[in-house]
Amino acid sequence: MSLRRRLTLSLVTILILFSINVGTHFWGSFARNESMEAYRNSVTAAQLSTQVEQLLNDKRQTILVLDTIRDNTDDQLDEEELRQAREQLESIRLRIRELGVVSHDVTRLHFDRLQESSQLLLDQWLGFYDGYNSPSYQSDVNDPVPYLQTSEHLKELEQRQAFIAVQRANIIDRTIALTDRITVIGFIASIFLTATLGFFLVRYTNRSLKHLKRGTERIGSGDLSYRIDNIDDSGELGDLAAAFNEMSDKLRNAMYDVSKARDSADEANAAKSIFLANVSHELRTPLNAIIGYSEMLHDELSDERELDRAQFQQDLEKIIRSGRQLLNLINDILDLSKIETGKMMLHCETFQPGDLLEQACDAITPQLRERNNQLHSPDLSGLPTLYNDASKFRQVFTNLLSNACKFTENGHINVIAREPPEHPGWVEIAVQDTGIGMTEAQQKLVFEAFVQAESSTSANYGGTGLGLAICRDYCELMGGSIRVSSEPGAGSTFTVLLPSDPELTLEAA
Repeated sequence: MSLRRRLTLSLVTILILFSINVGTHFWGSFARNESMEAYRNSVTAAQLSTQVEQLLNDKRQTILVLDTIRDNTDDQLDEEELRQAREQLESIRLRIRELGVVSHDVTRLHFDRLQESSQLLLDQWLGFYDGYNSPSYQSDVNDPVPYLQTSEHLKELEQRQAFIAVQRANIIDRTIALTDRITVIGFIASIFLTATLGFFLVRYTNRSLKHLKRGTERIGSGDLSYRIDNIDDSGELGDLAAAFNEMSDKLRNAMYDVSKARDSADEANAAKSIFLANVSHELRTPLNAIIGYSEMLHDELSDERELDRAQFQQDLEKIIRSGRQLLNLINDILDLSKIETGKMMLHCETFQPGDLLEQACDAITPQLRERNNQLHSPDLSGLPTLYNDASKFRQVFTNLLSNACKFTENGHINVIAREPPEHPGWVEIAVQDTGIGMTEAQQKLVFEAFVQAESSTSANYGGTGLGLAICRDYCELMGGSIRVSSEPGAGSTFTVLLPSDPELTLEAA
Protein backbone atom coordinates (compact mmCIF):
# COMPACT_ATOMS: atom_id res chain seq x y z
CA MET A 1 0.00 0.00 0.00
CA SER A 2 1.30 3.45 -0.89
CA LEU A 3 2.19 6.09 1.68
CA ARG A 4 -0.60 8.32 0.42
CA ARG A 5 -3.16 5.55 0.89
CA ARG A 6 -1.84 4.78 4.35
CA LEU A 7 -2.06 8.44 5.33
CA THR A 8 -5.50 8.77 3.74
CA LEU A 9 -6.78 5.65 5.52
CA SER A 10 -5.39 6.90 8.84
CA LEU A 11 -6.90 10.33 8.33
CA VAL A 12 -10.28 8.90 7.35
CA THR A 13 -10.30 6.61 10.40
CA ILE A 14 -9.43 9.50 12.72
CA LEU A 15 -12.06 11.69 11.06
CA ILE A 16 -14.67 8.94 11.50
CA LEU A 17 -13.87 8.66 15.20
CA PHE A 18 -13.88 12.42 15.50
CA SER A 19 -17.23 12.56 13.70
CA ILE A 20 -18.63 9.93 16.08
CA ASN A 21 -17.44 11.98 19.06
CA VAL A 22 -18.92 15.16 17.61
CA GLY A 23 -22.14 13.34 16.76
CA THR A 24 -22.50 11.89 20.23
CA HIS A 25 -21.76 15.32 21.67
CA PHE A 26 -24.51 16.90 19.61
CA TRP A 27 -26.77 13.96 20.40
CA GLY A 28 -26.18 14.56 24.10
CA SER A 29 -26.75 18.28 23.66
CA PHE A 30 -29.96 17.56 21.80
CA ALA A 31 -31.05 15.18 24.56
CA ARG A 32 -30.33 17.84 27.17
CA ASN A 33 -32.30 20.37 25.17
CA GLU A 34 -35.16 17.90 24.87
CA SER A 35 -35.01 17.34 28.62
CA MET A 36 -35.14 21.07 29.27
CA GLU A 37 -37.96 21.48 26.75
CA ALA A 38 -39.91 18.64 28.35
CA TYR A 39 -39.33 20.17 31.78
CA ARG A 40 -40.44 23.59 30.59
CA ASN A 41 -43.55 22.09 28.96
CA SER A 42 -44.36 20.22 32.13
CA VAL A 43 -43.96 23.35 34.24
CA THR A 44 -46.03 25.37 31.77
CA ALA A 45 -48.73 22.71 31.63
CA ALA A 46 -48.87 22.56 35.45
CA GLN A 47 -49.12 26.34 35.66
CA LEU A 48 -51.84 26.45 33.00
CA SER A 49 -53.73 23.63 34.68
CA THR A 50 -53.62 25.48 38.00
CA GLN A 51 -54.72 28.72 36.34
CA VAL A 52 -57.56 27.01 34.48
CA GLU A 53 -58.69 25.25 37.63
CA GLN A 54 -58.61 28.50 39.60
CA LEU A 55 -60.40 30.43 36.85
CA LEU A 56 -63.09 27.78 36.55
CA ASN A 57 -63.61 27.69 40.31
CA ASP A 58 -63.72 31.50 40.59
CA LYS A 59 -66.10 31.81 37.67
CA ARG A 60 -68.41 29.09 39.09
CA GLN A 61 -68.54 30.85 42.44
CA THR A 62 -69.34 34.12 40.72
CA ILE A 63 -72.08 32.54 38.63
CA LEU A 64 -73.63 30.82 41.67
CA VAL A 65 -73.70 34.13 43.53
CA LEU A 66 -75.26 35.90 40.53
CA ASP A 67 -77.84 33.13 40.17
CA THR A 68 -78.83 33.53 43.85
CA ILE A 69 -79.09 37.31 43.43
CA ARG A 70 -81.23 36.86 40.29
CA ASP A 71 -83.60 34.52 42.09
CA ASN A 72 -84.05 36.84 45.11
CA THR A 73 -83.91 40.31 43.53
CA ASP A 74 -84.79 42.09 40.32
CA ASP A 75 -81.30 43.48 39.77
CA GLN A 76 -79.95 43.24 36.21
CA LEU A 77 -76.45 43.33 34.70
CA ASP A 78 -75.55 46.27 32.53
CA GLU A 79 -73.76 45.94 29.18
CA GLU A 80 -70.31 46.59 30.62
CA GLU A 81 -70.68 43.81 33.19
CA LEU A 82 -71.93 41.41 30.52
CA ARG A 83 -68.99 42.30 28.25
CA GLN A 84 -66.47 41.69 31.05
CA ALA A 85 -68.13 38.37 31.84
CA ARG A 86 -67.89 37.24 28.21
CA GLU A 87 -64.23 38.29 28.08
CA GLN A 88 -63.53 36.23 31.19
CA LEU A 89 -65.13 33.18 29.60
CA GLU A 90 -63.11 33.71 26.39
CA SER A 91 -59.95 34.06 28.50
CA ILE A 92 -60.69 30.66 30.06
CA ARG A 93 -61.11 29.19 26.54
CA LEU A 94 -57.73 30.62 25.48
CA ARG A 95 -56.03 29.14 28.56
CA ILE A 96 -57.46 25.73 27.71
CA ARG A 97 -56.22 26.05 24.12
CA GLU A 98 -52.75 26.96 25.38
CA LEU A 99 -52.86 23.86 27.52
CA GLY A 100 -53.53 21.89 24.36
CA VAL A 101 -50.49 23.42 22.66
CA VAL A 102 -48.11 22.21 25.36
CA SER A 103 -49.77 18.80 25.51
CA HIS A 104 -47.98 15.79 23.91
CA ASP A 105 -49.42 13.45 21.37
CA VAL A 106 -49.85 10.77 24.02
CA THR A 107 -52.01 13.16 26.08
CA ARG A 108 -54.10 14.28 23.14
CA LEU A 109 -57.04 12.04 24.12
CA HIS A 110 -57.18 13.47 27.66
CA PHE A 111 -57.00 17.01 26.29
CA ASP A 112 -59.82 16.31 23.83
CA ARG A 113 -62.01 15.12 26.70
CA LEU A 114 -61.14 18.23 28.70
CA GLN A 115 -61.86 20.48 25.74
CA GLU A 116 -65.20 18.83 25.07
CA SER A 117 -66.42 19.03 28.67
CA SER A 118 -65.05 22.56 29.14
CA GLN A 119 -66.73 23.67 25.93
CA LEU A 120 -70.11 22.48 27.28
CA LEU A 121 -69.50 24.12 30.64
CA LEU A 122 -68.42 27.45 29.18
CA ASP A 123 -71.32 27.46 26.69
CA GLN A 124 -73.68 26.87 29.64
CA TRP A 125 -72.14 29.80 31.51
CA LEU A 126 -72.24 31.99 28.42
CA GLY A 127 -75.93 31.19 28.00
CA PHE A 128 -76.46 32.16 31.63
CA TYR A 129 -75.05 35.60 31.02
CA ASP A 130 -76.92 36.00 27.73
CA GLY A 131 -80.28 35.23 29.43
CA TYR A 132 -79.56 36.85 32.80
CA ASN A 133 -81.64 39.93 32.15
CA SER A 134 -84.52 37.95 30.56
CA PRO A 135 -87.36 37.16 33.06
CA SER A 136 -88.34 34.07 31.11
CA TYR A 137 -84.85 32.48 31.23
CA GLN A 138 -84.61 29.35 33.40
CA SER A 139 -81.08 28.90 34.74
CA ASP A 140 -79.46 25.45 35.15
CA VAL A 141 -76.07 26.61 36.46
CA ASN A 142 -76.75 24.95 39.80
CA ASP A 143 -76.14 21.56 38.15
CA PRO A 144 -72.61 20.57 39.35
CA VAL A 145 -72.11 17.75 36.83
CA PRO A 146 -70.55 19.76 33.94
CA TYR A 147 -68.19 21.53 36.32
CA LEU A 148 -67.17 18.30 38.06
CA GLN A 149 -66.58 16.55 34.73
CA THR A 150 -64.38 19.39 33.52
CA SER A 151 -62.42 19.41 36.78
CA GLU A 152 -61.97 15.66 36.64
CA HIS A 153 -60.72 15.75 33.04
CA LEU A 154 -58.37 18.60 33.92
CA LYS A 155 -56.87 16.59 36.77
CA GLU A 156 -56.52 13.51 34.56
CA LEU A 157 -54.66 15.56 31.92
CA GLU A 158 -52.42 17.09 34.56
CA GLN A 159 -51.57 13.68 36.02
CA ARG A 160 -50.95 12.21 32.59
CA GLN A 161 -48.62 15.05 31.64
CA ALA A 162 -46.70 14.72 34.87
CA PHE A 163 -46.31 10.96 34.35
CA ILE A 164 -45.07 11.38 30.75
CA ALA A 165 -42.70 14.16 31.78
CA VAL A 166 -41.14 11.88 34.38
CA GLN A 167 -40.77 9.06 31.85
CA ARG A 168 -39.21 11.34 29.25
CA ALA A 169 -36.86 12.80 31.81
CA ASN A 170 -35.68 9.30 32.74
CA ILE A 171 -35.15 8.36 29.09
CA ILE A 172 -33.27 11.57 28.38
CA ASP A 173 -31.11 11.11 31.46
CA ARG A 174 -30.16 7.63 30.29
CA THR A 175 -29.41 9.00 26.80
CA ILE A 176 -27.18 11.71 28.24
CA ALA A 177 -25.29 9.15 30.32
CA LEU A 178 -24.86 6.91 27.22
CA THR A 179 -23.60 9.76 25.06
CA ASP A 180 -21.13 10.76 27.75
CA ARG A 181 -19.76 7.22 27.87
CA ILE A 182 -19.56 7.03 24.05
CA THR A 183 -17.74 10.36 23.95
CA VAL A 184 -15.18 9.26 26.51
CA ILE A 185 -14.66 5.88 24.80
CA GLY A 186 -14.35 7.52 21.36
CA PHE A 187 -11.87 10.06 22.70
CA ILE A 188 -9.69 7.34 24.23
CA ALA A 189 -9.97 5.22 21.06
CA SER A 190 -8.99 8.21 18.91
CA ILE A 191 -5.89 8.81 20.99
CA PHE A 192 -4.93 5.13 20.89
CA LEU A 193 -5.56 4.76 17.17
CA THR A 194 -3.73 7.99 16.32
CA ALA A 195 -0.72 6.90 18.34
CA THR A 196 -0.74 3.41 16.77
CA LEU A 197 -1.08 4.68 13.20
CA GLY A 198 1.56 7.32 13.79
CA PHE A 199 3.98 4.68 15.10
CA PHE A 200 3.53 2.39 12.09
CA LEU A 201 3.66 5.26 9.60
CA VAL A 202 6.88 6.62 11.11
CA ARG A 203 8.38 3.14 11.12
CA TYR A 204 7.36 2.44 7.52
CA THR A 205 8.46 5.87 6.27
CA ASN A 206 11.78 5.69 8.10
CA ARG A 207 12.58 2.29 6.56
CA SER A 208 11.72 3.48 3.05
CA LEU A 209 13.70 6.71 3.45
CA LYS A 210 16.75 4.71 4.55
CA HIS A 211 16.56 2.69 1.33
CA LEU A 212 16.25 5.92 -0.65
CA LYS A 213 19.20 7.44 1.18
CA ARG A 214 21.36 4.40 0.50
CA GLY A 215 20.36 4.49 -3.16
CA THR A 216 21.16 8.19 -3.56
CA GLU A 217 24.53 7.65 -1.92
CA ARG A 218 25.34 4.80 -4.30
CA ILE A 219 24.14 6.74 -7.36
CA GLY A 220 25.90 9.89 -6.17
CA SER A 221 29.15 7.96 -5.81
CA GLY A 222 28.99 7.06 -9.52
CA ASP A 223 27.37 3.61 -9.35
CA LEU A 224 24.77 4.39 -12.02
CA SER A 225 23.87 0.70 -12.41
CA TYR A 226 22.48 0.56 -8.82
CA ARG A 227 18.70 0.24 -8.52
CA ILE A 228 16.42 1.05 -5.58
CA ASP A 229 14.12 -1.96 -5.71
CA ASN A 230 13.57 -2.85 -2.02
CA ILE A 231 10.79 -0.32 -1.23
CA ASP A 232 7.40 -1.91 -0.49
CA ASP A 233 5.37 1.00 -1.81
CA SER A 234 3.33 1.49 -4.96
CA GLY A 235 2.73 5.19 -4.38
CA GLU A 236 4.82 8.27 -3.69
CA LEU A 237 7.88 6.56 -2.21
CA GLY A 238 7.78 3.95 -4.95
CA ASP A 239 7.50 6.74 -7.53
CA LEU A 240 10.41 8.51 -5.87
CA ALA A 241 12.50 5.36 -6.07
CA ALA A 242 11.49 4.94 -9.72
CA ALA A 243 12.43 8.58 -10.32
CA PHE A 244 15.88 7.95 -8.84
CA ASN A 245 16.27 4.87 -11.02
CA GLU A 246 15.14 6.86 -14.06
CA MET A 247 17.53 9.65 -13.13
CA SER A 248 20.34 7.10 -12.98
CA ASP A 249 19.40 5.83 -16.44
CA LYS A 250 19.23 9.37 -17.79
CA LEU A 251 22.62 10.19 -16.29
CA ARG A 252 24.10 7.12 -17.88
CA ASN A 253 22.44 7.98 -21.19
CA ALA A 254 23.59 11.57 -20.85
CA MET A 255 27.16 10.43 -20.33
CA TYR A 256 26.78 8.25 -23.41
CA ASP A 257 25.32 11.19 -25.34
CA VAL A 258 28.18 13.41 -24.20
CA SER A 259 30.64 10.81 -25.39
CA LYS A 260 28.73 10.51 -28.65
CA ALA A 261 28.59 14.30 -29.00
CA ARG A 262 32.32 14.46 -28.43
CA ASP A 263 32.83 11.90 -31.15
CA SER A 264 30.47 13.90 -33.40
CA ALA A 265 32.43 17.05 -32.63
CA ASP A 266 35.63 15.26 -33.50
CA GLU A 267 34.04 14.10 -36.75
CA ALA A 268 32.82 17.65 -37.42
CA ASN A 269 36.30 18.98 -36.81
CA ALA A 270 37.67 16.35 -39.13
CA ALA A 271 35.02 17.27 -41.71
CA LYS A 272 35.92 20.94 -41.43
CA SER A 273 39.57 20.06 -41.74
CA ILE A 274 38.78 18.12 -44.92
CA PHE A 275 36.62 21.03 -46.06
CA LEU A 276 39.47 23.46 -45.48
CA ALA A 277 41.80 21.18 -47.40
CA ASN A 278 39.25 20.96 -50.24
CA VAL A 279 38.69 24.71 -50.21
CA SER A 280 42.40 25.29 -50.23
CA HIS A 281 42.73 22.96 -53.19
CA GLU A 282 39.72 24.47 -54.99
CA LEU A 283 40.98 28.01 -54.40
CA ARG A 284 44.55 27.16 -55.29
CA THR A 285 43.60 25.59 -58.63
CA PRO A 286 42.01 28.70 -60.25
CA LEU A 287 44.54 30.95 -58.54
CA ASN A 288 47.42 28.93 -60.01
CA ALA A 289 45.74 29.09 -63.42
CA ILE A 290 45.24 32.84 -63.13
CA ILE A 291 48.80 33.46 -61.97
CA GLY A 292 50.30 31.01 -64.50
CA TYR A 293 48.47 32.35 -67.52
CA SER A 294 49.02 35.93 -66.37
CA GLU A 295 52.80 35.29 -66.19
CA MET A 296 52.72 33.66 -69.62
CA LEU A 297 50.89 36.65 -71.09
CA HIS A 298 53.28 39.03 -69.34
CA ASP A 299 56.26 37.20 -70.81
CA GLU A 300 54.69 37.20 -74.28
CA LEU A 301 54.09 40.94 -74.08
CA SER A 302 57.71 41.55 -73.03
CA ASP A 303 59.02 39.63 -76.08
CA GLU A 304 59.57 41.60 -79.23
CA ARG A 305 58.18 38.92 -81.47
CA GLU A 306 54.70 39.22 -82.98
CA LEU A 307 51.82 38.13 -80.70
CA ASP A 308 49.61 35.15 -81.49
CA ARG A 309 46.33 36.96 -80.93
CA ALA A 310 44.18 33.80 -81.06
CA GLN A 311 46.32 32.05 -78.44
CA PHE A 312 46.46 35.27 -76.44
CA GLN A 313 42.67 35.43 -76.41
CA GLN A 314 42.36 31.77 -75.37
CA ASP A 315 44.68 32.37 -72.45
CA LEU A 316 42.65 35.41 -71.38
CA GLU A 317 39.46 33.34 -71.51
CA LYS A 318 41.10 30.77 -69.27
CA ILE A 319 42.03 33.51 -66.82
CA ILE A 320 38.47 34.86 -66.87
CA ARG A 321 36.98 31.36 -66.40
CA SER A 322 39.33 30.65 -63.48
CA GLY A 323 38.47 34.04 -61.95
CA ARG A 324 34.77 33.30 -62.19
CA GLN A 325 35.33 29.87 -60.68
CA LEU A 326 37.25 31.50 -57.83
CA LEU A 327 34.50 34.09 -57.40
CA ASN A 328 31.84 31.39 -57.24
CA LEU A 329 33.77 29.55 -54.53
CA ILE A 330 34.15 32.71 -52.48
CA ASN A 331 30.48 33.59 -52.99
CA ASP A 332 29.42 30.12 -51.77
CA ILE A 333 31.47 30.54 -48.60
CA LEU A 334 30.11 34.04 -48.00
CA ASP A 335 26.53 32.97 -48.68
CA LEU A 336 26.78 30.09 -46.22
CA SER A 337 28.26 32.45 -43.62
CA LYS A 338 25.33 34.87 -44.11
CA ILE A 339 22.80 32.03 -43.81
CA GLU A 340 24.33 30.70 -40.59
CA THR A 341 24.40 34.18 -39.03
CA GLY A 342 20.81 34.93 -40.15
CA LYS A 343 21.83 37.88 -42.32
CA MET A 344 20.71 36.42 -45.63
CA MET A 345 17.66 38.35 -46.85
CA LEU A 346 15.06 37.71 -49.54
CA HIS A 347 14.61 40.21 -52.36
CA CYS A 348 11.21 39.21 -53.69
CA GLU A 349 10.06 40.09 -57.20
CA THR A 350 7.69 38.65 -59.78
CA PHE A 351 9.35 36.42 -62.41
CA GLN A 352 8.70 33.58 -64.82
CA PRO A 353 10.41 30.43 -63.48
CA GLY A 354 10.59 28.92 -66.97
CA ASP A 355 12.87 31.73 -68.19
CA LEU A 356 15.27 31.35 -65.27
CA LEU A 357 15.35 27.56 -65.67
CA GLU A 358 16.30 27.99 -69.34
CA GLN A 359 19.09 30.39 -68.32
CA ALA A 360 20.38 27.82 -65.81
CA CYS A 361 20.28 25.14 -68.51
CA ASP A 362 22.23 27.39 -70.90
CA ALA A 363 24.84 28.10 -68.22
CA ILE A 364 25.87 24.42 -67.95
CA THR A 365 26.21 23.88 -71.72
CA PRO A 366 30.03 23.74 -71.53
CA GLN A 367 29.84 21.11 -68.76
CA LEU A 368 27.37 19.07 -70.81
CA ARG A 369 29.78 18.96 -73.75
CA GLU A 370 32.72 18.19 -71.46
CA ARG A 371 30.91 15.21 -69.80
CA ASN A 372 29.08 14.17 -73.00
CA ASN A 373 25.62 14.46 -71.32
CA GLN A 374 22.23 15.16 -72.85
CA LEU A 375 19.88 17.71 -71.19
CA HIS A 376 16.13 17.25 -71.66
CA SER A 377 13.69 19.93 -70.54
CA PRO A 378 10.06 20.23 -71.66
CA ASP A 379 8.31 23.48 -72.47
CA LEU A 380 8.55 25.44 -69.19
CA SER A 381 6.53 28.47 -70.28
CA GLY A 382 3.30 27.13 -68.75
CA LEU A 383 4.55 27.37 -65.15
CA PRO A 384 2.77 29.92 -62.92
CA THR A 385 4.40 33.24 -62.14
CA LEU A 386 6.36 33.23 -58.88
CA TYR A 387 6.80 36.03 -56.35
CA ASN A 388 10.14 35.22 -54.75
CA ASP A 389 13.89 35.85 -54.92
CA ALA A 390 14.80 35.30 -58.60
CA SER A 391 18.56 35.35 -57.99
CA LYS A 392 18.42 32.61 -55.39
CA PHE A 393 15.98 30.61 -57.54
CA ARG A 394 18.46 30.72 -60.45
CA GLN A 395 21.40 29.81 -58.19
CA VAL A 396 19.56 26.80 -56.71
CA PHE A 397 18.89 25.22 -60.08
CA THR A 398 22.29 26.21 -61.49
CA ASN A 399 23.87 24.32 -58.57
CA LEU A 400 21.53 21.33 -59.02
CA LEU A 401 22.15 21.13 -62.79
CA SER A 402 25.90 21.58 -62.30
CA ASN A 403 25.93 18.84 -59.68
CA ALA A 404 23.91 16.50 -61.92
CA CYS A 405 26.33 17.13 -64.80
CA LYS A 406 29.38 16.67 -62.57
CA PHE A 407 28.30 13.22 -61.31
CA THR A 408 26.95 12.01 -64.67
CA GLU A 409 29.02 10.99 -67.69
CA ASN A 410 27.59 9.91 -71.06
CA GLY A 411 24.12 10.10 -69.51
CA HIS A 412 20.94 12.09 -69.42
CA ILE A 413 19.71 14.98 -67.27
CA ASN A 414 15.99 15.80 -67.13
CA VAL A 415 14.26 18.92 -65.79
CA ILE A 416 10.61 18.18 -64.80
CA ALA A 417 8.25 20.94 -63.60
CA ARG A 418 4.58 20.74 -62.59
CA GLU A 419 1.89 22.08 -60.28
CA PRO A 420 1.24 19.16 -57.87
CA PRO A 421 -2.51 18.54 -57.31
CA GLU A 422 -1.80 17.47 -53.74
CA HIS A 423 -0.24 20.91 -53.03
CA PRO A 424 -2.43 23.62 -54.60
CA GLY A 425 -0.69 26.99 -54.74
CA TRP A 426 2.78 25.39 -55.09
CA VAL A 427 5.12 24.46 -57.94
CA GLU A 428 7.37 21.39 -57.99
CA ILE A 429 10.59 21.28 -60.06
CA ALA A 430 12.80 18.17 -60.22
CA VAL A 431 16.32 17.68 -61.61
CA GLN A 432 16.86 14.03 -62.54
CA ASP A 433 20.14 12.44 -63.68
CA THR A 434 21.46 9.00 -64.54
CA GLY A 435 24.72 9.42 -62.63
CA ILE A 436 26.46 7.49 -59.88
CA GLY A 437 23.59 7.75 -57.37
CA MET A 438 23.78 7.50 -53.57
CA THR A 439 23.02 5.10 -50.73
CA GLU A 440 20.52 5.96 -47.97
CA ALA A 441 23.35 6.84 -45.58
CA GLN A 442 24.85 9.17 -48.17
CA GLN A 443 21.45 10.81 -48.79
CA LYS A 444 21.20 11.72 -45.11
CA LEU A 445 24.48 13.66 -45.32
CA VAL A 446 24.15 15.21 -48.75
CA PHE A 447 22.58 18.49 -47.54
CA GLU A 448 25.01 19.00 -44.64
CA ALA A 449 27.54 21.79 -44.95
CA PHE A 450 31.25 20.85 -45.26
CA VAL A 451 30.22 17.22 -45.94
CA GLN A 452 30.23 15.21 -49.14
CA ALA A 453 28.70 11.78 -49.69
CA GLU A 454 32.17 10.14 -49.50
CA SER A 455 35.59 11.44 -48.61
CA SER A 456 36.82 10.41 -52.05
CA THR A 457 34.18 12.52 -53.83
CA SER A 458 36.21 15.71 -53.65
CA ALA A 459 39.30 13.98 -54.97
CA ASN A 460 37.41 12.37 -57.88
CA TYR A 461 34.93 15.12 -58.78
CA GLY A 462 36.10 18.25 -57.00
CA GLY A 463 33.95 20.65 -55.04
CA THR A 464 33.75 21.94 -51.48
CA GLY A 465 30.54 20.27 -50.27
CA LEU A 466 28.71 23.61 -49.93
CA GLY A 467 26.50 23.62 -53.03
CA LEU A 468 23.66 21.38 -51.83
CA ALA A 469 23.77 22.86 -48.32
CA ILE A 470 23.24 26.32 -49.85
CA CYS A 471 20.43 24.93 -52.04
CA ARG A 472 18.64 23.55 -48.97
CA ASP A 473 19.04 26.82 -47.03
CA TYR A 474 17.89 28.90 -50.01
CA CYS A 475 14.80 26.70 -50.51
CA GLU A 476 13.84 27.02 -46.85
CA LEU A 477 14.49 30.77 -46.96
CA MET A 478 12.17 31.06 -49.97
CA GLY A 479 9.44 29.22 -48.05
CA GLY A 480 9.89 25.86 -49.76
CA SER A 481 11.79 22.60 -49.36
CA ILE A 482 14.12 20.23 -51.19
CA ARG A 483 14.39 16.46 -51.05
CA VAL A 484 16.41 13.75 -52.76
CA SER A 485 15.69 10.20 -53.88
CA SER A 486 18.48 8.05 -55.24
CA GLU A 487 19.89 4.56 -55.68
CA PRO A 488 23.55 3.63 -56.19
CA GLY A 489 24.31 3.41 -59.90
CA ALA A 490 20.76 4.46 -60.89
CA GLY A 491 21.09 8.23 -60.64
CA SER A 492 19.53 10.83 -58.35
CA THR A 493 16.46 13.08 -58.35
CA PHE A 494 16.46 16.39 -56.47
CA THR A 495 12.94 17.83 -56.08
CA VAL A 496 12.29 21.44 -55.08
CA LEU A 497 8.85 22.53 -53.82
CA LEU A 498 8.19 26.30 -53.81
CA PRO A 499 5.00 28.33 -53.18
CA SER A 500 3.45 30.03 -56.20
CA ASP A 501 0.92 31.96 -54.11
CA PRO A 502 2.51 35.22 -52.79
CA GLU A 503 0.64 34.88 -49.48
CA LEU A 504 2.01 31.38 -49.01
CA THR A 505 5.49 32.67 -49.83
CA LEU A 506 5.36 35.37 -47.15
CA GLU A 507 3.73 33.04 -44.63
CA ALA A 508 6.11 30.10 -45.20
CA ALA A 509 9.20 32.30 -45.34
